[in-house]
Amino acid sequence: MNGWLEDGEPGLAEQRWPMAPTHLLPLERWLWWEQLWSDVVMLRRRYRLDPGNNWWEDTTKVEALAALAAWVARYDSGEWDDPPGKLALLYDLMRVRDLVRGQEPFDPVRDRAAFVRFLVDAGCQNPPRRGDRLP
Repeated sequence: MNGWLEDGEPGLAEQRWPMAPTHLLPLERWLWWEQLWSDVVMLRRRYRLDPGNNWWEDTTKVEALAALAAWVARYDSGEWDDPPGKLALLYDLMRVRDLVRGQEPFDPVRDRAAFVRFLVDAGCQNPPRRGDRLP
């Protein structure tokens, strides 16, 4: 099965955001990172997961956080309904906590400016604000 619906529309798996921004265009990379930022803030609040500040500079931490966010999203959306799998996710939180921990904990308010600088330095393109005109 190729994941495409009979009417030619992509199935759920083909509609998913990629797990890494590697092959995305600059605007898409900005959006990818913004989504991961939101996911990390949610994971921090929901599961008391405290990655280190500047987690976005460590590819292992980025991969772990993106994978965990995708895992949680599949349960939250109802795509997966597997109680043992959800328990495995909850048990694995301890290992993920150890993997993403840093010297100083992440603070979304304090670390936001450094994150935006990272995106700009990485060549990501900030989407235009409402009312801005595209060239």
